[in-house]
Amino acid sequence: VQLQASGGGLVQNGGSLRLSCAASGFTLNYYAVGWFRQAPGKEREGVSCIGVDSWNTHYYLPESRFTLSRSDATKTVYLHLKNLQPEDTAVYYCAGLVRCSSDGHDARKWGRGTLVTVSS
Repeated sequence: VQLQASGGGLVQNGGSLRLSCAASGFTLNYYAVGWFRQAPGKEREGVSCIGVDSWNTHYYLPESRFTLSRSDATKTVYLHLKNLQPEDTAVYYCAGLVRCSSDGHDARKWGRGTLVTVSS
């Protein structure tokens, strides 16, 4: 039973990435799925979250460069990162939650993170 984030990598300033969150051993469709990130030397912060029904989507960062989508067919949640900036460099984690929250306190499952590095 695990949750796995993938799709990170090295990208230039202004570039884009699509991160994926997929589950094995359980059904991700029954959970809200949140994305969080932790930059070096900083605390973890909420990025975005999508509810079980996919109608409720929350964005926790002031900028609107990130969008979230969910595919029930592939049981995957995607975080689309656009116009990436060096300050977006962090390990990005996804989590299965009972309900969306910016701090992930309702998380029931945490996945391994994927590193996003944005060069200036």
